[in-house]
Amino acid sequence: MAAALAAMALPVTGCDPATVAQVAEKSPKEALLAAVPQDSAGPLRFSGKDDTNDISGSIDPQAKALQLATSMKQDGIAVHMSFLIVAEQAWVKMRFTGDRRKVALLPKYPDRWMHLNRAKLTGDGAVPTYDGADQGNTGVLIENATSVEDKGDGRYAGTVDLTSGEAAKVLDAAEMTALGAAAKQVPFTGKVIGHNLAEFTMDVPAAGKHQAFRYVVNYTDYGTAPKLTAPSGPAAQEAPASLYQLMNG
Repeated sequence: MAAALAAMALPVTGCDPATVAQVAEKSPKEALLAAVPQDSAGPLRFSGKDDTNDISGSIDPQAKALQLATSMKQDGIAVHMSFLIVAEQAWVKMRFTGDRRKVALLPKYPDRWMHLNRAKLTGDGAVPTYDGADQGNTGVLIENATSVEDKGDGRYAGTVDLTSGEAAKVLDAAEMTALGAAAKQVPFTGKVIGHNLAEFTMDVPAAGKHQAFRYVVNYTDYGTAPKLTAPSGPAAQEAPASLYQLMNG
């Protein structure tokens, strides 16, 4: 076996080093994919937005943990929610702002992490789950890119086929239906700092009743963001019945 390995290595020995480097060099698509956060990474921060939501938070892949904050508005009331996920456990903080008369009719929750029993939640997706370090789904989008160009200085540009593979699940069904054939060529840009993906922006065109919007993901503080742990003591409590009623609609 040693002789066979030596024989296999002989052609490389005679090659010009520049040629070997060229063969081993990653394509722009491979280089961009390699920069996507991995489950082996340390804690990091992230933010993102699409046509309906803005979110921000942090990810701790080693602990399979996620913390995120988001807000939504309806009927003059803003609902502010923060979720903390550690493995299979989930906690939430919730508060309301806006129309004082309407807010006064809603429950007032303490500024503590309220532990959720998932068995009491009836709506699919009511509470996030930890499903990997790449919470912005940039990896599946880049995997289904039909073109990726290296623009230099860590910047990339290309197009994504949103009808292909897991990329088809990133937007909701109504948006995908409205896009039609345009979903096969959606432009995006990306930025890599060091060896890490820092920015990913996909420009989704207007279609039907849906306005054009940007799907944006940002990752920062790789390895330096705080670790995430389960809250305890006075920082946490069990969620009251009224919270389940609100979340279950």
